[in-house]
Amino acid sequence: MTQNKHNAAILGGGSFGTAMASILAANGHSVNLWVRDPETAAAINIDRENSRYLPGAELPEGVTATDNLEEALTHASMVFVAIPSKAFAEVLEQARQWVPDDTLVISCTKGIYAEGFLLMSELLHQYWPHTRIGVLSGPNLAKEVVEQKFTGTVIASPDEQLRQTVQDALSCDYFRVYDNPDIYGVELGGALKNIYAVASGMAAAIGVGENSRSFLITRALAEMSRFAVELGANPMTFLGLSGVGDLIATCTSSLSRNYQVGFQLGEGKSLEEAIAHLGQTAEGINTIKLVADKAAELDVYMPLATALYKIVYHGKPLELVIQNLMSGEYKHDVEFQLGAFSS
Repeated sequence: MTQNKHNAAILGGGSFGTAMASILAANGHSVNLWVRDPETAAAINIDRENSRYLPGAELPEGVTATDNLEEALTHASMVFVAIPSKAFAEVLEQARQWVPDDTLVISCTKGIYAEGFLLMSELLHQYWPHTRIGVLSGPNLAKEVVEQKFTGTVIASPDEQLRQTVQDALSCDYFRVYDNPDIYGVELGGALKNIYAVASGMAAAIGVGENSRSFLITRALAEMSRFAVELGANPMTFLGLSGVGDLIATCTSSLSRNYQVGFQLGEGKSLEEAIAHLGQTAEGINTIKLVADKAAELDVYMPLATALYKIVYHGKPLELVIQNLMSGEYKHDVEFQLGAFSS
């Protein structure tokens, strides 16, 4: 199949942005990788690797790093935004003037913006309403992606042509791209699973059994879908790669940043020590508080998220997660069934 070649911009030179740049360039697209620091950009261009986030992973020809937003976005027909949620709006505002009408814009950020409880696609609609917007999410640990270990992901958008274009641009022998029109469900799956990756890391640190961990992950999926449906998502989305797939990957792998932070907390480190040890953004830490507050506002039953919030932000004992899970109200095993939603 003949593939159209794109000029792509990646905003954000962290691990996932770098992984997407690697796939796009290997597929023959021209890629500008925007990073904030000029020294980092120069080092990436000279060494052909992002030594801070993905040391040892050689970047293919076709990737050019720059610290200049205008340079990164000029002539780009496709923009991937991989900025931490806290800085997402700031970068969108700075870059607005260099993004033409009808540009395809894909959010790769799995987080929630605190002010107004906004998803990244909602921020894109707010700051770049002249663009066509999608979300990329799935079980995609960046280190494994650049090592070309096969996996799948989901491009979500109500825009069918956008979905097809992104599928064509990213798909390769080891990276398979599925599509889904449920943009908010896919996006919420990516954001919410980070909470439970923190809990899973904690559980691993204190040595819970495999039965316990599978129990925790499955009930986490019930919480995620229950919460997302309240916000208008399709519960069936959570049976796919952006739901259960991403949840499994981040709750069971030591490569997951949120799992790592949880493990450090489970070993008795403070939140500040755990984050400093990681040296990168762990979106789950911010998401815990936002979701716990929103669940209380909407009266959505989320015992795991609520317990985790009390542990991380109020110093309650780790055993509270287990206590909440085992002593809370009984709910259905399968939260939603075809034909009717359960209460």
